[in-house]
Amino acid sequence: MVQAISTSSCCNILFSKSHRSTSPHSLHRFNHYSPSFAHRISTGVQRKAVELPLPETVTQQVQNKEQRKTQFALENLTSWLLKQELAGNIDAELTVVLSSISLACKQIASLLQRSSIINLTGGQGTINVQGEDQKKLDVISNELFCNCLRSSGRTGIIASEEEDVPVAVEETYSGNYIVVFNPIDGSANIDTALTTGSIFGIYGPDEQCLIDLDDNSTLDKAREKCIINVCQPGRNLLVAGYCLYSSSVVFTISLGKGVFAFTLDPTYGEFVLTHENIKIPESGKIYSFNEGNYDLWDNKLKNYLDHLRQPGSNGKPYSGRYIGCLVGEIHRMLLRGGIYGNPKNKNSKNGNLRLLYECAPMSFLIEQASGTAIDGVQRILDIVPEQVHQRTPIFIGSPDEVQKLQKYLA
Repeated sequence: MVQAISTSSCCNILFSKSHRSTSPHSLHRFNHYSPSFAHRISTGVQRKAVELPLPETVTQQVQNKEQRKTQFALENLTSWLLKQELAGNIDAELTVVLSSISLACKQIASLLQRSSIINLTGGQGTINVQGEDQKKLDVISNELFCNCLRSSGRTGIIASEEEDVPVAVEETYSGNYIVVFNPIDGSANIDTALTTGSIFGIYGPDEQCLIDLDDNSTLDKAREKCIINVCQPGRNLLVAGYCLYSSSVVFTISLGKGVFAFTLDPTYGEFVLTHENIKIPESGKIYSFNEGNYDLWDNKLKNYLDHLRQPGSNGKPYSGRYIGCLVGEIHRMLLRGGIYGNPKNKNSKNGNLRLLYECAPMSFLIEQASGTAIDGVQRILDIVPEQVHQRTPIFIGSPDEVQKLQKYLA
């Protein structure tokens, strides 16, 4: 049984051993720091202890400490990839491949920043398999990509814009991933220090197509098997991404579960997570077409462009923006919305962009960000390439904007 204690005796017990005076002034000072406890004493009722509010200065110190933690708690690409591996989204082999690609992008970014200083502007004096004049950095960047992928030991086949045919990697001792890439997109912008980028996609091996040479195989057969292995539809992509070289160097990637962007911090030389789970706006007021080809387009597309130029309900037309670099167009679109188009015309019946290593990876990214990508008739990711360097028209961007375009093209 609990015996009740009177208020006076309680106070005597509480302060009998105190060296301080129990004068009213002393009790007033105590009440100032512990009002709830003093109230319990004055009423003679026993209560549970309550949490007292911290003084303002202490609260501010805690907040400042949390802010400091947030400021320095940066997540780089390597740690993010390891988390994805632990979560089962990728395996250890693919982590190594992606790390090697990020290294190639850092090297290319460094060369681009110093291109005018170290005489890497201008043409190489050679022509690639598609009849295009190669820039010096086209050749060097392709070599950097290939070397990084070979040294990873996890890449089975490499297919590049600058290579005539896909190449089987002899250095592979684990993993058979197929990596397709355009080492420098928008290389015409290099000499004027404008936006450029790199595009890549990664496929798993086709189990029906083996590239190992047996005693009866020839080099031509091996190449043919490589080509068959590489020519997969974009829906088979495991990973797609790009690296933007502009005022910032931004490495954007999708593993099939959202789109994430990492910005290169030159202080540490690391890609740091800056944009998490990007979602493209459902609509936008920016269109990007090379309107120099306007007279070469069909009438349906012309009517669509004419519509975009007319003032809308807000009294303003769409804004026309054209960078001349697919990476730059897609990066802006992911963050701002809108539509990009590279259609077929009278001189280019199949469009200008390559399906395998440009349109398919970008379409994969846009769809992962809830956007839409079509060739004017069907979904880009459903097209099965018949050739490594096959071209295709493309319209890509915010779902509402692509849907509006489809009504004009129908």
